[in-house]
Amino acid sequence: MRAEKSLKKTLTRKEARAFRTRWEMVNAAERVELRTTPLDRKLRQLAALMASVQPLGWTDALAAEEAEVRARWNRLRAALNG
Repeated sequence: MRAEKSLKKTLTRKEARAFRTRWEMVNAAERVELRTTPLDRKLRQLAALMASVQPLGWTDALAAEEAEVRARWNRLRAALNG
């Protein structure tokens, strides 16, 4: 019950600003990290993610999204080419 009460507490303006400031710092640190990560490491991470698609059961979901994205690109091409 005690945890439930703390979840319902509203933030003051000061707390909200502090929260936002902390997240801005986190986002800035993440941008620096992404900019400084070597390309070979990024490619290894991408390869690991792609290799995990089937074991995690994402194949159908990704296929559905892929079809949607292809349809969106086709609409854009048609609009551009008149």
